[in-house]
Amino acid sequence: MTESLHDAPERDDPLVDVRMWGKREGLSREYPVICHLLDTAAMAGVLWERMLSARLRTRISNELGMNEEDGRKTLCLWAGLHDIGKISPPFQAKVPVLFARLAGDPAYGQSARVAERERGLRHETATHLALVELFEQLGYPKGRLVRSSVDHQIAQLLGGHHGCFGVVLERKKLANLEAYEPGLGAEKWRTERHAHASAIRQLIQADVAPREAISGPTAAVITGLIVVADWLVSQADVIEPRLPPAGWSGNRAQLERHWKDALAVAPDLARAAGLGHASFPARSFVTQFPFPPNLLQADIAKVLPDLVTGPGLLLITAPTGDGKTEAALHAASVLARASGASGLYFALPTMATADAMYERVKAFADLNVSGDRALTLLHSMAWLNSVYAEQESGSAVVSDQRTGTEATRWLRTGRRGLLAPLGTGTIDQALSAVLPMRYNVLRLLGLSDKVFVVDEAHAYGPWMHSLLLRLLEWLGALRAPVVLLSATLTGQSASSLVEAYRRGAGVVEPAPVQPCYPGWLFVDAATRVVAEPRAVGSNRRRTVAVDVRQVRWDVREPLAAKPGRDSRRAALRELLAPVASEGGCVLVCCTTVEEAQLTYRYLQYALPDLASRDGGLRLLHSRYPAHVRHRITIESERAFGKPRSDGGGETRPGAVLVATQIVEQSLDLDFDLVVSDLAPLAQLLQRAGRGKRHDRRVRPAWTGALDEPRLVVLEPVDGAGSVEVPRSWGSVYDRALLQRTSIVLNRRAQEGIRVPDAVQELVDEVYAVDFGEQLAEAAERDLLARFDAERIASAEAEAHLARWVAVPAPQDVRGDLSRLTSSDPGVTEELLTTRLGADTGRAVCAYRQAGGAMTLDPEGHVRLPGVASVELSCQQVSLIMRHTVPLPGAWLAGRTSDHDVPDSWRRRPMLSELALLPMSRGEGGRWTCELGKREIEISDIGVSTNLPCTYLT
Repeated sequence: MTESLHDAPERDDPLVDVRMWGKREGLSREYPVICHLLDTAAMAGVLWERMLSARLRTRISNELGMNEEDGRKTLCLWAGLHDIGKISPPFQAKVPVLFARLAGDPAYGQSARVAERERGLRHETATHLALVELFEQLGYPKGRLVRSSVDHQIAQLLGGHHGCFGVVLERKKLANLEAYEPGLGAEKWRTERHAHASAIRQLIQADVAPREAISGPTAAVITGLIVVADWLVSQADVIEPRLPPAGWSGNRAQLERHWKDALAVAPDLARAAGLGHASFPARSFVTQFPFPPNLLQADIAKVLPDLVTGPGLLLITAPTGDGKTEAALHAASVLARASGASGLYFALPTMATADAMYERVKAFADLNVSGDRALTLLHSMAWLNSVYAEQESGSAVVSDQRTGTEATRWLRTGRRGLLAPLGTGTIDQALSAVLPMRYNVLRLLGLSDKVFVVDEAHAYGPWMHSLLLRLLEWLGALRAPVVLLSATLTGQSASSLVEAYRRGAGVVEPAPVQPCYPGWLFVDAATRVVAEPRAVGSNRRRTVAVDVRQVRWDVREPLAAKPGRDSRRAALRELLAPVASEGGCVLVCCTTVEEAQLTYRYLQYALPDLASRDGGLRLLHSRYPAHVRHRITIESERAFGKPRSDGGGETRPGAVLVATQIVEQSLDLDFDLVVSDLAPLAQLLQRAGRGKRHDRRVRPAWTGALDEPRLVVLEPVDGAGSVEVPRSWGSVYDRALLQRTSIVLNRRAQEGIRVPDAVQELVDEVYAVDFGEQLAEAAERDLLARFDAERIASAEAEAHLARWVAVPAPQDVRGDLSRLTSSDPGVTEELLTTRLGADTGRAVCAYRQAGGAMTLDPEGHVRLPGVASVELSCQQVSLIMRHTVPLPGAWLAGRTSDHDVPDSWRRRPMLSELALLPMSRGEGGRWTCELGKREIEISDIGVSTNLPCTYLT
């Protein structure tokens, strides 16, 4: 607390009634609302300079019709008025002992009765209601319609500081506000709100009114900034030292000192939180990375700087392993300098890929980024990442924000991660910005001034692709730079992504693009011009040998059953036999978790020499407890990753990794042979990219030439040799794409697939509208037509759902901010966060030991926390989450009260929706439990259910 706040109060009359409290919880006494409002105003001014680039500050000021200094003061004023609705009977009555001082004052009328009758009025709604009149008096323009009136727009904006915007008010209600909303209180309450606003305005010296309504994107950024300012100064440990002394009356001199002290405290508080600008010094590619650029990287490094004059979108298409990540990081530096962007967010499709990218971005930032460099990892299980978790300290303050990339505790909490200057995480963290969810403005703020990098841009289904298009519209409107990376992107998809960004930037006429492969293209956000796509060569031209094996699907047959000659098992046995005797590393990629588990069990039986070796046979899929999956992922990266720079580790012992699709994206794995179940062509090409990915001096002779990868595709067929999708696959893949892929692969099997030359051609061929016309057999055409109709209908349904629930396009939000956070009835936040039917939940296996004790481990060493209903510590919550495992929603539909979590878990939002699976040890040492009609088992293959009995021993 500064010394001036302890001075004896001056004798002149107070400007405001300091009995109006603003903060109380966690404090030794109440904090006057005027103090909180001034604190927030001061912090907003600091964040204006600290979080917004010069480009954004200029944009906001221009839209307000002001110079930058007046723009800053106006923002401070608005932040200082955000809680003006707390000056109302229902809010003040929340602390009865404090409210009694006002309710007993005749000047405030029948306040107690009003507070009781109108207690449903929220203070943010009161802010929205009360500020319309106040802004009108300050000269804010009034339009013919309420939605086009600046006074209403800014009032609605400030009413949204709790994450949701109120609806547009009706003119007739605004004309008689006290009658429409009695909860605002009688005349004295109105006078006091005006007195607070006047005092704040005088201290800030904000005298200029905006000329016209601001755009939706700008309104979102401003709201987000005010929310951050409010949160920073609302922390109890920040307020406590600033509590005014007894007798403090709120006269002019006292308010001036409080304002001066607030201005002094705010910069250190923002810095301690980790907020600020990252800077990207001009450095060549060879300075940024310890290796020379390949052809793609060199072309971008040479040409892009001359094309970029400000924000824009860069699309890079190249095969897996061609260095797109390094190209993107270098390009992000170029775009950041040209546009003034103050940070970077690297978005990926899965948690595993985000974890892997976090370390790469951290290493890049440590050497090539200066200024404020706090780096966050954003996904629901980020705290399980050992590297990220190690940085958690007991303090919210990092000792030197200009040298460390460690994110502060403040940035790691709640919805704040995207506010960090640097971040990596899953794509859904960014896509949430365009879903009508609470506080989506924070995500828009977090992305508005960063280079947004999207890896695996081809990997998203219709639902997420549609949301990505809407997000690109908003980023185009915000003039935020974007980098899109893809290994297998169709020309149609590329055009849709580019057009979404141009549409947001204000384009009128579309300009379809045909990406070069490998190559890149750039779209200028200012001119909306699409530069001529640049084709580049590849340092890694090669031909993938494709071997299509048509097999009978015998995955679930008993272990001891002799495989048929043309069965999947026979093919695996033949392909993997050399591994045990001659060495080599092989990836076997399965379609479902269950089939990966069954395949692993079969290989244990069929190849005992390999299975008996340490690391000779590994299994990786999603249905492991989180800490186990993380460990297996790390071990797999070490066993199958990049060779050491000193040449060591060239000779690898024979090993096989059985996995699901989680290995096909961003994980840097290198195998001598890739065996995959049939999948859509784009995904097969991704998997093939894990074959002979790195240069090695030694590979087993049986794998062929050193630099010629081989992909074996196991194609399930019926007795007539036609593709027959196993029932166990369900809807994992679209049948039409499988059928098209099968036809293309069988055509190309003899000549192989030339990478990168033939990739774009093949991907476009698989998705070609006239594909069926090329088929000779009428039956094939009819079958494909039926499958295509199903695929198109399903894709359109998902895309329609995404368009239905997403926030409107940026140009459609102007005048009514409620469209950012309102949705149709039935569209709940829970529905949105599960991505409309991502049918999964999480469970924790609890092992019942002799004597009845429950533990998190089968050995009985780690007791289940919270059983005695004691309050859980953060460490215990973390421990529980490390043992969670994702399960299909259909399984969890069978849960009963036996699967309820302890009461202490229910008090923690992260734990309350978990299912508890009480595992009992039975015959053969198996740990199982009943879940509905299913028997659930946990073992070395993860969590499984209803596997054939021959696999359970």
